[in-house]
Amino acid sequence: MKEVVILSGKGGTGKTSIVGSFAAIAHDKVMADCDVDAADLHLLLKPITTETHQFRNGQVAVIDKSICTECGLCRDLCRFEAISANTVDPVACEGCGFCFHLCPIGAISMRECQAGEWFISDTRHGPMVHARLGIAQENSGKLVALVRQQARNLAQENGLEYIIVDGPPGIGCPVISSLSGVNLALIITEPTLSGIHDMERILGVCEHFKVPAMVCVNKCDVNEENTRTILEYCKARGVTAETLIPFDNIFTEAMVRGKSVVEYGEGRVTSKIKNMWQKVLSKLNEVPATSP
Repeated sequence: MKEVVILSGKGGTGKTSIVGSFAAIAHDKVMADCDVDAADLHLLLKPITTETHQFRNGQVAVIDKSICTECGLCRDLCRFEAISANTVDPVACEGCGFCFHLCPIGAISMRECQAGEWFISDTRHGPMVHARLGIAQENSGKLVALVRQQARNLAQENGLEYIIVDGPPGIGCPVISSLSGVNLALIITEPTLSGIHDMERILGVCEHFKVPAMVCVNKCDVNEENTRTILEYCKARGVTAETLIPFDNIFTEAMVRGKSVVEYGEGRVTSKIKNMWQKVLSKLNEVPATSP
């Protein structure tokens, strides 16, 4: 089993469009949308959900008013100001449990709360695991790890060889959770100063976790000087950066119609993406398989 994650260092570089195209091209694969804070791969793949599960994480304090003496101690000592009128505000409560431990009569209990949902779905290109984090909920890294594990289970049960992961933007906890232990990271970047900066940061994270990386420059003809800078930077760090995709409205047109780029039409961009998938396969064949 081989797992490739597509990352960008930031949002809006065309990462999900590339993942959707890989989903249309690749065989024997499971898709995993690990951008759980703002999932959008489902807009392209239009999944039909077959399983829905709760994601429970974190705790919130609850006051049993039938035994509460209204002494106000919990209210006075809560540093998050989450308690007023002997009622806990579940949004303000950080679940630290301080009030639970200090209540002299044991009127406060800690209850696990639902932080989101995760799904197993069928798409026109194969099975997909995805999730939705609840509003104002945290620990998206833990949900990302859950989605990846379920994708591995699904691949193993169905004898599928590849897992294609749509990773979150940035370099934070969800990205680390989606990156650690994969066989290959494909970084999508743009020839802008911010794009170069973000690419450098995410490549640093890949190096830290010893994950082989490839770089694709999207909209490479928007600033050819910056594209050369990216290629020189990657060459100096021993990173493969062979795929250059020119600017083309086909990305936007395909997304508006709910299709991947390679499904929407044929052209120079489509050819570049298909060639890039072959390069990804070639790179994956060079690394050892991951145990489920």
